Amino acid sequence: MKRYIQYEPFNIYTFEASEWPHPVHNHSYFEIIFIRSGRGNHCINDNSFHYSAGDVFLLGPEDYHYFEIAELTEFCYIRFTEVFLEDHTQPKSPNWIRTVESLLNSPYQSCGSLVADRQEKTLLEHLLTVLIHEYTHREEGSYDLIMNGIMKAILGILARNGVREDLVKRKDIKSAKLIEDIVLYVRQHIREPEQLRIEHLVGRFNYSASYLSALFKTQTGESLQQYILKYKLKLIENRLLYSSLSVSQITYEFGFTDGSHLNKLFKKYYGMTPNEFRHSLSGKDEKSVG
Repeated sequence: MKRYIQYEPFNIYTFEASEWPHPVHNHSYFEIIFIRSGRGNHCINDNSFHYSAGDVFLLGPEDYHYFEIAELTEFCYIRFTEVFLEDHTQPKSPNWIRTVESLLNSPYQSCGSLVADRQEKTLLEHLLTVLIHEYTHREEGSYDLIMNGIMKAILGILARNGVREDLVKRKDIKSAKLIEDIVLYVRQHIREPEQLRIEHLVGRFNYSASYLSALFKTQTGESLQQYILKYKLKLIENRLLYSSLSVSQITYEFGFTDGSHLNKLFKKYYGMTPNEFRHSLSGKDEKSVG
């Protein structure tokens, strides 16, 4: 499979096509794909999703895809690497970083368009228009500040829609909204174990522990603690994949008491320790290069 490499931290690429010019491929970066016009099918990880104007897709480095274009389509790709997210010269708040990580590490990356609501699509199109203008004239003053603000807005809206779309089919709208709030809170505080204890969640959401636990299990099919653990392990997996942090640093970052605790949990879900997981990936990369 072809792998596209990007060396710059951030870029925007717009083009029109009536036939898809690329082979099935994955990337060395994240990309947000905006469909500005046209229709067809987007094939992601062997799943096919219909697309039309206003749809937005999010792909991570290991997602592979191609388009089957039924009508001339205008695409806009926002492509960025881990370096862009970790660029400390940009004034990014901790909540913004948490929002981005919750979006990039969610299961929505390969589940079709992130946005269904027409008003949300219109809002994103307005933001995209301004972002493209600023990117085209990026030699002018204040570009970095404006770009950073618009990217905050776009990623925040996508994160909000990612959670909402997962809950929108539920009949109990009030309960679904509560679950949405809990999920967002968990993602924002995933590195703070004390903030995720059930007694703290009880005080934060003003419901009893038994009610919160039962509601979460009913609405999502898994316990709240199981969700927290799986989400934390997913973030750790991505740290092992895309960062140079040591396992000890990752252990500390996510609030584990010691390395043996993380090793035990990681091995239970992945069948190997974090170090073994990272080494296994290095071996695959070496084989693919050869």
